[in-house]
Amino acid sequence: MMWFPPATLSLLLLLLLLGQAPRSRPQSLGSTKIRLVGPGSRPEEGRLEVLYQGQWGTVCDDSFALQEATVACRQLGFEAALTWAHSAKYGPGEGPIWLDNVRCAGTESNLDQCGSNGWGVSDCSHSEDVGVVCHPQRQRGYLSERVSNALGPQGRQLEEVRLKPILASAKRRSPVTEGAVEVRYEGHWRQVCDQGWTRNNTRVVCGMLGFPSEAPVDSHYYRKIWDSKMKDAKSRLKSLTQKNSFWIHRVNCLGKEPHIANCQVQVAPARGKRQPACPGGMHTVVSCVAGPRFRPPKAKPGRKESRAEQEPRVRLRSGAQVGEGRVEVLMNRQWGTVCDHGWNLISASIVCRQLGFGSAREALFGAQLGQGLGPIHLSEVRCRGYERTLSECPSLEGSQNGCRHENDAAVRCHVPNMGFRNQVRLAGGRSPEEGVVEVQVEVNGVRRWGAVCSDHWGLTEAMVACRQLGLGFASHAIKDTWYWQGTPGAGEVVMSGVRCSGTELALQQCQRHGPVHCSHGTGRFSAGVSCTDSAPDLVMNAQLVQETAYLEDRPLSQLYCAHEENCLSQSADHMDWPYGHRRLLRFSSQIYNLGRADFRPKTGRHSWIWHQCHRHYHSIEVFTHYDLLTLNGSKVAEGHKASFCLEDTNCPTGLQRRYACANFGEQGVTVGCWDTYRHDIDCQWVDITDVGPGDYIFQVVVNPKYEVAESDFSNNMMQCRCKYDGHRVWLHNCHTGDSYRANAELSLEEQQRLRNNLI
Repeated sequence: MMWFPPATLSLLLLLLLLGQAPRSRPQSLGSTKIRLVGPGSRPEEGRLEVLYQGQWGTVCDDSFALQEATVACRQLGFEAALTWAHSAKYGPGEGPIWLDNVRCAGTESNLDQCGSNGWGVSDCSHSEDVGVVCHPQRQRGYLSERVSNALGPQGRQLEEVRLKPILASAKRRSPVTEGAVEVRYEGHWRQVCDQGWTRNNTRVVCGMLGFPSEAPVDSHYYRKIWDSKMKDAKSRLKSLTQKNSFWIHRVNCLGKEPHIANCQVQVAPARGKRQPACPGGMHTVVSCVAGPRFRPPKAKPGRKESRAEQEPRVRLRSGAQVGEGRVEVLMNRQWGTVCDHGWNLISASIVCRQLGFGSAREALFGAQLGQGLGPIHLSEVRCRGYERTLSECPSLEGSQNGCRHENDAAVRCHVPNMGFRNQVRLAGGRSPEEGVVEVQVEVNGVRRWGAVCSDHWGLTEAMVACRQLGLGFASHAIKDTWYWQGTPGAGEVVMSGVRCSGTELALQQCQRHGPVHCSHGTGRFSAGVSCTDSAPDLVMNAQLVQETAYLEDRPLSQLYCAHEENCLSQSADHMDWPYGHRRLLRFSSQIYNLGRADFRPKTGRHSWIWHQCHRHYHSIEVFTHYDLLTLNGSKVAEGHKASFCLEDTNCPTGLQRRYACANFGEQGVTVGCWDTYRHDIDCQWVDITDVGPGDYIFQVVVNPKYEVAESDFSNNMMQCRCKYDGHRVWLHNCHTGDSYRANAELSLEEQQRLRNNLI
C-alpha cells in the first residue's frame, strides 16, 4: 500500500471530488451569445438560440419553464419574462440542439449558471424548440454588448455623460454641442479633470451624446473663465473643486469605444484622498459636431458632405425610432443587407457615425428589426473603430458563409437630445400609446400647451407625432377624438394646417399655418394618434415584374367581371359588348412584408364586401395602382386592384401561412411572407388599348392611400422604363422607389439587346 502525506491526501481527495462533480452545467457563455429569432418574432420574443463553438443552435423545451425564460430574458437585457412557448411555436430551428433539460432557479444572470444535460446532449427534435416572450421593458442602462471591464475603485461602471454649457451662446443651442463634460458615477454627477485629456476621449464622449465627430475648443478662453471663478472667494465652484468627490481624475480612451465605460478610467488619484484629484487643472470642455439632421436650418453642409448625402451608401430600415434599423448597404447599384456574423458595437458605431448619429447603443442580431430583400452584401465585418465609412472595414461577401436574411444585422444609435419629446404629449387614451395629441408652442412670446387641428391630419403627420413621443410608428391617425378627454386647460387649438413629409423629428418642424385656422374649432375634432412599436412594410419584387410582363389581346366576352370591378379603361364602356377585345399589359406581382408586424386590413370582417363575380371577399377597396405614364409623368393608362384577396401565398422555409381567403378566412400578409398575383388573374394588368407606340414609365404603387400604417412608405412605389412599338412591349430598369436610381437612358448595346427579345 502506498503512503501519502496528509496534505497530499487532502489534495487528492479534492481532485477526486472535482472529477466527480456533475457535468450538467454548460460551459461559460462568456463569448457566447443568445438570441430570439423565428417567424413573427420581435426583439422581445422568438425562438431561443445559443451560439456555441461558432454555430447557432436551439434549446429543447423539456423542463423549460418561466424561471428559465426569466434568466434568458435578463441575459438579453430585458427586465423579465412574460411566458415561454413550447413545441416550436416560432418555427423549428436548424443545426444542433445545444441545450436540453435546462434547469434554473430564476435568480441567475445568464443561462451559463443554470444546469442542463451538457452541450449538445439531447434526445429532442427541432419540433420541440423552445420560444421565449420577454417583457419589452429594457433593463436600465442596457447595452447589447455588456461593458465588462472594471472601472473605478470598486469596479463600478460610469453610467452617463452630459455637457454643461458655459457660454451663453452654447446654452441657447439645441442640441447642446459644447460645454464641460460631466460623468455620472455612483448616482452623482462629477466633472472630469482636463489633465491628460485627449481628442480620442472627446470622440467617445461626443459619440455617446449622439454626435458623429468633434471640433477643437478654444481652451485658452475657457481657462480665463475658469481662473476668474477660482479667484472669486465666494465662488461655489472653487469650494467644490477642493473635494475629490467632485472629480473624475483621469480618462484614457482609444477613440473607438462606443461608451466611456469601455475606456480606462481613474476616478481618484492612486494614493487615495490625501492627494488632490485635479491639482492645477480645470474641468474638461469639449465641442461636438452635430449630424446634418440635427443642425439648425441655417447651418448648411459643405460641398463634399452634400454630395455624399445625395448618394448614400448605407441606410437604416424598419426602425421604430430615429437612428435605429436594419443596416443596408449599396453595392453594384443594388441595396443589400449585412450578415450578423461578427457584428459588434464597434462596427455598428461606424454605421451610426457615417449616417450622422453618434456611436452605437446596441448592435442587434438575428433580424431583430426585420428581414431584408435581395442580396446579403457583407459578412464578418471587422471594423477597427477609426474608419469613416463601413466600406473601409475588412469583411467577407455575405454569400461566402451561408448567411440568410434571418441573420440580417441591425443597430440602435445614440442620437442627440433635441428636447422635442418634452414638447408633445398624449391625453385621454386607454393606454400610454394613444390619445389626443397636445403640443407645446410659443403663443405671443409665452409657451403654452394646446391641441392640434385635425384638418388634413393623416398617417404621415401621425407618424411624426409617434416618433417625437418615442413610441415608434403610428397605427392610426384619428380625426374624431370626442371620446378622449384632453388635459384641462389645453383644449384650445394652437397648431393647424399641419403638413409633414414624414422625415421630421417633431411636429414643430412640419409646415403649418401662421395664424391658427381650424374649420372645426376645438373639442371633438382635435387630432389624435394610436402608436405601436412595430409595423408592416410592403415591398414589390421589381425583378419579377420585369421578367413576366407581356401583351395580350383579350376578348370582351372574357372581361365582364373585370369590367364590373372597373379594371378597364373608360373607353370600354362604349364598346359593342361582347364583340371586340382590349389590349392588356399583363405581369405578375409579388408583394413581400419585410416589416415587424403582420399587414392587416384596416377594417374588420363586418365591413368586407362579397363579390359574386370573382367569388371572394374584398377587404381593402384600393390596394394597388397600376399606371402607364409619359416620361414627364402624365398618366396615359391605368389599372388597379379595386379590391382583393389578401393572403400568404408563400412563406420562407420554416414559416407557416397564417392568412388564407378561402371560406371567409382571415386576410393579411404575415411578417416574412408574400402575396403573389399571377399574370393570368383578372385585373392584374394595365389596359393600354388607347395608348400609342412610344417610351413610357410603368408604375405600381402598393397601399397608395396609406390606408394601413407601414414602417416605410418610400419603398411602396415601383417603376420601370417601358418601350411599346404597337405590337410588342419591353420593361427594363425596374426598381422600387427607395432603390438606387440608375440612369434611365440605356446604352446603345442594351437597347439593341432589348429590341431582339420579345417579352
